Amino acid sequence: MKYVSVAVDGPAGSGKSTITKLVAKELGYNYVDTGAMYRALTYNFLSNGLKELEENDIKNLLENVDFRVEYVNGVQYVYVNNVEVSDKIRTAEVSKYTSLFAKSPAVREFLIDTQRNLAGTNNIIMDGRDIASVVLPNADVKIFLTASVEERARRRMLDFERQGIENVDFEKVKEDIKARDWQDENRDIAPLIKVESATLIDTTTMTIEEVVARMTNLVKVVEK
Repeated sequence: MKYVSVAVDGPAGSGKSTITKLVAKELGYNYVDTGAMYRALTYNFLSNGLKELEENDIKNLLENVDFRVEYVNGVQYVYVNNVEVSDKIRTAEVSKYTSLFAKSPAVREFLIDTQRNLAGTNNIIMDGRDIASVVLPNADVKIFLTASVEERARRRMLDFERQGIENVDFEKVKEDIKARDWQDENRDIAPLIKVESATLIDTTTMTIEEVVARMTNLVKVVEK
């Protein structure tokens, strides 16, 4: 059986995760939460007392970890040494160290293999910053979601409002997004790029429903 894989890339605040989850639900695909996988490995490292980017120690832990990803009704569950860790990986400490360990070449290689295996055994949609360029270069559908800096900042401000966070400076949010873009586009390992074969969708003036419909239609063309 031929499975369909969809790679979605884009900068911070472009709505990747929210929209990709909705598209997965619409299509009946598995949504691959790559961030949860990085968090799960970070949780394992912290559980073993590792809090620094020591590549040899990371490799040793990866060689001995029992790591697997399963789906039930399209919902992703991550297991570390036979323990389902979805709740355990959302702590402040795990969040703090995930970005550190994501820089590890061994961690990236380990997870890329896992993610590619998932694409070979399910209809999947996966979002990130290097999915089409590195993780799934042969994906059936490649999409690059973006929006203006102003619009992404506006969305971030709405997120803060929903969380009850007040007195946030809009210009500061904009500058933070610009800085994150520069960091993502200029990082040494797998920088954020739009591959030539990806469909560009600028969501600046689009509703979530319009973006979901556009992406869903792109996938349905490949399914035929």
